Amino acid sequence: MNDAHCHFFSGGFFRAIGKSLPDVKGDAALELPARLGWTAPGADEALADTWNTELERHNVGRAVLIASVAGDEAAVAAAARRHPNRFVGAFMFNPSTPDPDLRIEQAFANPHLRMACLFPAMHGVDLDDASTDAVFAAAQQHSRAVFVHCGLLSIGVRKKLGLPSPFDLRLGDPLAVAAMAAHYPQVPVIIPHFGAGLFREALMAASAAPNILLDTSSSNSWIKMHANLTLRDVFARALDVVGPGRLLFGTDSSFFPRGWQRGIFDDQQRALGDLGVSAEDQAKILCGNFDRVFNEHKPGG
Repeated sequence: MNDAHCHFFSGGFFRAIGKSLPDVKGDAALELPARLGWTAPGADEALADTWNTELERHNVGRAVLIASVAGDEAAVAAAARRHPNRFVGAFMFNPSTPDPDLRIEQAFANPHLRMACLFPAMHGVDLDDASTDAVFAAAQQHSRAVFVHCGLLSIGVRKKLGLPSPFDLRLGDPLAVAAMAAHYPQVPVIIPHFGAGLFREALMAASAAPNILLDTSSSNSWIKMHANLTLRDVFARALDVVGPGRLLFGTDSSFFPRGWQRGIFDDQQRALGDLGVSAEDQAKILCGNFDRVFNEHKPGG
């Protein structure tokens, strides 16, 4: 299997968060993991080795690693450069910071950075803003993918550290993603977590724009907000609307010592089995679609 959604909590990630915590006195890359009961990441290459060993242990062939704060592109690029056959580098991108056109060009010029991740609700940037359009334009030019987080946005590490999350959920509309995807039909556009609560809208968006894929990652706790909906139902409706060729298996794994979340894989595979999804179609969801999206211009390929 391949995993289309893992987070790379690098030293830079913790140091960026530490800037919002006045009581951090030392190196946030050591102090914050200790507060959380997590393993300190160490150097980027060391964390890459840890992830590589963990995925090997679980028979995960390849994984997308997402730099989970804006400006941390170098961390996942280092990981993907160290293990190019294991990792696809992805990075959070904030279009509201200065010179977005230049910054996205610089990022996509790196062969180890294959996907930009947009969080409109977090960064307060509309999907039809010119700075967001620049991300899609660069992705089309460089044969890259774009990930757009929609719906409910909850950042677990921020909650654990008592940090506020003043997100504008109105900006994470899958229908706005469909409008942008239609303008850039060659760009694979990924909506994670089946739309994270905006499931109906995510299905509508994917129906309208054939270059939109849905990733299956996380515990999908948003299902609790829909009466009588189960994970099995989610897969059944998604398969009915977009088919097996546009679903990407993911876990949303992030920190150690928890590591890769085998339980999420087990739950999703059980749902697919209960639906009687064929081995061929399961292989597309768990592996083949990932390779199709990320194999073009693969480093060393």
